Amino acid sequence: MTLPTLGGLDPLPVLDHPDLLGPTVVAALATWPYAGEIAVVAIDPDLADTAAMSAAYDLPLDTGANCVVVSGKRDGEERVAACVVRADTRADVNALVKRTLDVRKCSFLSMDRAVEESSMEYGGITPVGLPPAWRVLVDSRVLDVDVAVLGSGVRRSKLLVPGRLVGELPGAEVIEGLGLTVA
Repeated sequence: MTLPTLGGLDPLPVLDHPDLLGPTVVAALATWPYAGEIAVVAIDPDLADTAAMSAAYDLPLDTGANCVVVSGKRDGEERVAACVVRADTRADVNALVKRTLDVRKCSFLSMDRAVEESSMEYGGITPVGLPPAWRVLVDSRVLDVDVAVLGSGVRRSKLLVPGRLVGELPGAEVIEGLGLTVA
C-alpha cells in the first residue's frame, strides 16, 4: 500500500514508528483496520502549531485538521467532545457544538485537563486514541481533504491521514457545518 504524502514531508509507516507517537495513539492504531494507510512524519516540535508548521513546510492551511477539546454540562453531567475541523476554519462551539452536545454553555477544556485526560501533549492532541467517553465530532469537509495533517499525540510528529478515513475513526460523528470559515 502506498503511504500518503504531502509537500516535502518524509512519510514513514505509522505502525513501524511507535516512537513518534503518543502511547494512546499507538494503542488505538494497533487495532484500527486502516492504520496501514496512515503515515507519520517527524517534525521540529517548535513547529507543531498549525500556522508555524504550514509556513515552515509549505503546506496549504486547508490540509491541516485541528482537534480542539470542549466541554459543557447538562443536569450536572459533563459532556466532553473533541472537534476536528480543517485548519482554515474554526469549530462552531457556541452554536452547533453546543446543540450537538445538548448543553447550555460550551467552552474549551483547559489545556492542563486536555493534556492530562487525553494523555497527549499540548499541540499534539489528535482524535486518534482519545478517552472512550469523549465524543469525536468531525466536520464533513475534513473528509474531502486528500491528505489531512493530524496530531500524533506528541509535538515532534504529525500523522498524514487520507481525509476520508478521519470519519472512520472509532466513535467519529461526521457533522455538516462543524467548521466555520475564518474571515
